[in-house]
Amino acid sequence: MLEIADLRVQLDAEAGLVRAIDGMRLTLARGETFALVGESGCGKSMTALALMRLLPENGRVAGGAVMLDGQNLLALPERHMRDVRGGRVSMIFQEPATSLNPVMRVGDQIVEAIEAHTELRGAAARAKAIDWLKRVGIPEPERRVDDYPFRLSGGQKQRVMIAIALAAEPDFLIADEPTTALDVTIQAQILDLIRDLQRERQLGVLLITHDLAVVSGMAHRVALMYAGQIIEVAPAAEFFASPKHPYARLLLQALPDAARRGEPLAAIAGTVPPLWLDFAGCRFAPRCDKAMAHCAGTLPVLTEGGPQHQVRCLLYSQPGDALPRPPVQPRVTPPQPPQQAAPLLDVRDLRVRFPLKAPLFHRGPRHFDAVDGVSYQLHAGRTLALVGESGCGKTTSGKAIVQLLRRQAQISGQALFDGQDLFQLSGPALVQARRSVQIIFQDPFASLNPRMRVADVLEEGLIALRPELDATARRERLHRLVDQVGLRRDALQRWPHEFSGGQRQRIAIARALAVEPRLIVCDEPTSALDVSVQAQILNLLRDLQREQGLAYLFITHNIGVVEYIADDIAVMQRGRIVEQGDCAAVLEQPTQAYTRDLLAAVPRLGGLVASQKGNG
Repeated sequence: MLEIADLRVQLDAEAGLVRAIDGMRLTLARGETFALVGESGCGKSMTALALMRLLPENGRVAGGAVMLDGQNLLALPERHMRDVRGGRVSMIFQEPATSLNPVMRVGDQIVEAIEAHTELRGAAARAKAIDWLKRVGIPEPERRVDDYPFRLSGGQKQRVMIAIALAAEPDFLIADEPTTALDVTIQAQILDLIRDLQRERQLGVLLITHDLAVVSGMAHRVALMYAGQIIEVAPAAEFFASPKHPYARLLLQALPDAARRGEPLAAIAGTVPPLWLDFAGCRFAPRCDKAMAHCAGTLPVLTEGGPQHQVRCLLYSQPGDALPRPPVQPRVTPPQPPQQAAPLLDVRDLRVRFPLKAPLFHRGPRHFDAVDGVSYQLHAGRTLALVGESGCGKTTSGKAIVQLLRRQAQISGQALFDGQDLFQLSGPALVQARRSVQIIFQDPFASLNPRMRVADVLEEGLIALRPELDATARRERLHRLVDQVGLRRDALQRWPHEFSGGQRQRIAIARALAVEPRLIVCDEPTSALDVSVQAQILNLLRDLQREQGLAYLFITHNIGVVEYIADDIAVMQRGRIVEQGDCAAVLEQPTQAYTRDLLAAVPRLGGLVASQKGNG
């Protein structure tokens, strides 16, 4: 058993002492999947880092214990902790691009873990590494074992991270957003692999994720975190069927799907409060629709909400009358502009070819066609979803359109933006086009300059592409941007490393919106976001689209998001589009077997959400 007893973690920050984890208690048994869910910045990833003793330099454990089969991991010397870390307790990190060594082949990184914690060496360890690459779904593992991380897609990097974590076959696995960057088919494969290992080895899994559909299909128990505290713990089926805490109910109502299309999602107002505050009452009270007068001054404790169901809410320990709140006015969204005859973006026979290093004595060119003759159209005010498995060419096609692959690949075909071929632009004309066409990258940490404060990151594009704005206008624009994406204004003076993965993604979205583009290539813009923030961002994107006529090329593997936001859809497989058309028509009656397989692999809450709605 892995047991956390009254764990308290503190961080030194410029604003004061941050209490990232405040008195956590939970247990994880062998063979059990325990899901830890909650908003970005609530302490989920910090919990994982504390268990592995990998806290940042400004962090420390202020109290409590982490017991593994009766041994306190927090008291072990570091040389003994290295045997535990990776051997008995392993971790899949949230951002594979920053967790993999960029100057080591991926096979060597897996072999390193195998040789450190097992008896295998040399060729036997390499064979084991190739086997793990195959098990996690890497195509051509015998060849890809010698690739460097930069040659892999975001989803493939995540699969390599999973292979490293599982290669030594640990007793417990801490999985911090393990399927965030994966398409639905590979996600299903990885989750099946984890289930198989649980059956074979009684593997205990601490699953940290914002994907509630994955939680409902994987977890035995669920703990909901908010502002450094666990506020609800319950068996998974009971949590989804009958959530007790107002925050849990609001989360389930914020999930996007086809049924909510055309209406705003139930986003939770406000943000998680800063954790350097001294709380006198419930931390969720300022955002709670059930708040009572005494919630602001009384600290709630975990109380029994049913058998094996605990909740930290005064509704159950000190009930009272809810505070009067003004009625919520439904947002009136203007009608969608009529589709124009001429598309805003017309991609014709796009091909992207990457040269490959030829082996010794090889004659003739070698290349890899990442995108092989793709054509589609996107009209102003509409969203085209580009879906498919990791490595199929979705991101490559998006980067080609915004001119980010000119020096790396051979690009042919046309990308007509308002009738002007983007591939033929250079100099001032290309700079002007960048003002109209922006991109939100999949990995927010890798795309943000770690040496620039958030204000400088956001202002950089304004200075380069909107020179008519003076300093005052730029500062007002920055304030509006952080408000729009759900960040506090003090975030402008902080550094990228001070934010969680979801908060960094919001910064990346604000940067793309800063110059008021007409087309945004959204490469997995909500993959790192929790449910409530995802709802805020999707509402924001839809409002901006309706107000400004923005067009989105939406690259994603989240079919629920596609159902909610997309007007049209194109399904890619191995560099080609195999099916495209109206989104609802394709998803309801797919004609291609590949599309049907994709939809079959999508995890869904199913009757659990319906049951929760019925209990309303």
